[in-house]
Amino acid sequence: MKDAADTSSVPEQGKPLISVVVPVYNARSTLAATAASILAQTYKPLEIILVNDGSTDGSGELCHEIAAAHANVRVIDQENQGLSAARNSGIRAAGGSLLGFVDSDDLITPDMYACLERGYEKALAQGRRDIFIQIGREEIDEEGNRLPDAVTPPRKAEYVSSVDFMKRLLLYTGDVSFCTRLCPAGLMRAHPFEKGVLAEDFSLQMKLTEECEGMLLLPEVGYRVVHRKGSLTRRANPTQFSPAYIAIVQHADYVEQVLVPRHQELAAAAGRFGLYERLDYLLHVPIPDMSRENDFYQGVIRYLRQHFAGMWTSRGLTLKNKIYLTLFTLCPRFTREVHWKLRGKQILANP
Repeated sequence: MKDAADTSSVPEQGKPLISVVVPVYNARSTLAATAASILAQTYKPLEIILVNDGSTDGSGELCHEIAAAHANVRVIDQENQGLSAARNSGIRAAGGSLLGFVDSDDLITPDMYACLERGYEKALAQGRRDIFIQIGREEIDEEGNRLPDAVTPPRKAEYVSSVDFMKRLLLYTGDVSFCTRLCPAGLMRAHPFEKGVLAEDFSLQMKLTEECEGMLLLPEVGYRVVHRKGSLTRRANPTQFSPAYIAIVQHADYVEQVLVPRHQELAAAAGRFGLYERLDYLLHVPIPDMSRENDFYQGVIRYLRQHFAGMWTSRGLTLKNKIYLTLFTLCPRFTREVHWKLRGKQILANP
């Protein structure tokens, strides 16, 4: 039964409604805690859209239980279509002028959307409208222990142009996740997430570069990424090969072939990114897949040979990166086999 006193989704005077989209797929064990962290927000003009993407573990029923108890929660039920499609369904249904995204196994601090909205008001006061506001994030394990930061937030609020932010993404000094952002709803509706695309946050961010003014980065930490064993992007078994290694190389090609001709200032960072992601692919691809019949693998090796000189002049690659790239260029399969044996059948973290 809904709480009659729940007015969380009623817009305050002069305050925009924020719609928070939560894709849900077989997240019964984590959804309650995630939803509770969103419901605890101090920013009250908030609606929560739970998109049940064909769950089979009772997550859908839990979504409806949460919605029955809270007036500002809505549920969308659909057949399983994947993360991007679930997010897009939430975007289409959203009533707010601003959007947020939360994964169903992560957590947010009570003041996250209040901080983001204050950043939005600051951007408006500076005459900026088509802009994303991003808050810092922290990495924790299932027990709540703090893990090393993936991205370091700025010490004070910082405005970054779209192209400069893209450069940071290519150099791994920027946060690609849409979950740490407050997004203009109109812009997201015009540029939905691509269905069936891995590393979809990176893909979409790169394609938004010419549509938004930039990014306001906040120093506060509000999003908590919970690293769980067996999740899609945080696998328990390091010997598993994810197709995401292929997808990110394809995204690197898009940057070099489409965006760099229009934004030459990205050239150096894009070149480094293309080499680094191919190195990551080669360090993880199964040895049997390193064959003449594997067109993608053969294309990776051709790229290394064509960019051999560039890998040694790149300022963004470490000496260890360059040595590994050289070895993979000259004798890829042998290098992979030696690497595998020396690590006792444990995949090495990116060199």
